[in-house]
Amino acid sequence: MGKDQIGIAVLGAGRAGMIHAVNFRKSVPGAKLIAVVDPVPAAREAAIKALEIEKAYAEADEAFSDDEIDAIVVVVPTAFHRDIVVSAAAAGKHILCEKPMAMTENECEEMIAATSAAGVRLQLGFMRRFDAGFWKAKETVLSGAIGDIVMVRSNTRGPSVPQPWMYDIKKSNGPLAEVNSHDIDTLRWFTESEFKTIYAIGGNYRCPDAKAEWPDFYDNVIVSASFENGMQGIIDGAQGVGYAYDARTEVLGTKGCVFIGNLKDESVVTCTAEGNNGTYPLVRSWRQLFEPAYLAEDIAFIDCIRNGSEPEVSGHDGMMAVKVVNAGNTSIVEKRIVELSK
Repeated sequence: MGKDQIGIAVLGAGRAGMIHAVNFRKSVPGAKLIAVVDPVPAAREAAIKALEIEKAYAEADEAFSDDEIDAIVVVVPTAFHRDIVVSAAAAGKHILCEKPMAMTENECEEMIAATSAAGVRLQLGFMRRFDAGFWKAKETVLSGAIGDIVMVRSNTRGPSVPQPWMYDIKKSNGPLAEVNSHDIDTLRWFTESEFKTIYAIGGNYRCPDAKAEWPDFYDNVIVSASFENGMQGIIDGAQGVGYAYDARTEVLGTKGCVFIGNLKDESVVTCTAEGNNGTYPLVRSWRQLFEPAYLAEDIAFIDCIRNGSEPEVSGHDGMMAVKVVNAGNTSIVEKRIVELSK
């Protein structure tokens, strides 16, 4: 691309949106944060002040018609992703879309088709692929150090209870989408294969307010899976665990195992005679744990626009995760193994 700087608009001024906004405002070479978009006036005002920018729009269409904006970052509820991405593509904007990509596989296909037809880039926000620890593990696996992969196990457990809008599985796709999309992509990335079968069980253990109106809601889920290449997978996810933000992965091979992730927030351990012997600070938030990965992801997005290269994480990757989410939710409701069609 001929421009010295790629103009960026971030759609959604919440926690994740502001991570991207701060990165593009201060730390991503070749990018310039032009605007944020959020329907809530207080959120727009806070973003303008914190980011020291001039533009904040209430509607996405305002960003699409702004000639200063070359690309958008989509950080809004999943139900809106399809319409926003299709409209952005029609306006000629490149797109970094946070996970989950969409609600259904068909919506994902429409998003991929729209961006392909418009000739714009579509990158998915699976930032763990940009994390230094995950990359080191991937390189270790590719080196053959642990032999052939047998099984990949990944968990994400969040400390806080879900937002009430997530209780309706038909609108949120549940914790498998909101929490475990990253784990699904992690399993695909390490096995380099697609899910063949999935069996999932879920239960509501920490959200009593949801039980009466939303009996299908689950805040704890366990998934067992097989892959097309014969490998095995396990995912466990939880919301409202309280103790920490817990994201860990194991890759088990025929000759060893690679462990990724740590609950420790720092390497200093305090031991005293008064009690709490051996305790240490725990990771409290995904924002803290994956801050460098978000920056690397944002840098890669700009690089693929400028170089005309394919994104590191594609629309296909996002679509396959959505496919697994929906199969998992079907498995939970129907209490059966679901076979995923190719």
